[in-house]
Amino acid sequence: MKKLFTFLFLMFSAVILAQDKNEASKIQIMEASCGQCQFGMEGKSCDLAVRIDGKSYFVEGTNIDAHGDAHANDGFCASIRKAAVIGTIKDNKFVVTYFKLQPITKQ
Repeated sequence: MKKLFTFLFLMFSAVILAQDKNEASKIQIMEASCGQCQFGMEGKSCDLAVRIDGKSYFVEGTNIDAHGDAHANDGFCASIRKAAVIGTIKDNKFVVTYFKLQPITKQ
């Protein structure tokens, strides 16, 4: 009985860990912009941030200058853009493993 319980516990743990890994590898579309200029976050310079469920997080793993001129008319400091991202929230920052800025759609 003890071995059965241990086996079931290990299987359950493996399923939980696999689900967490799958969630961290899903591409999500979210808002991205300058944390200071567009999202009103505290900071000394312009830094890339994403907004998830109304809460903003600074981004680690890429930076604001890697995606064009932040101060251009369509840049992060002037507009909020959509981005396809993969990442996780860690220590109140969004750590990305994939970040692709989406084209601007005309409305």
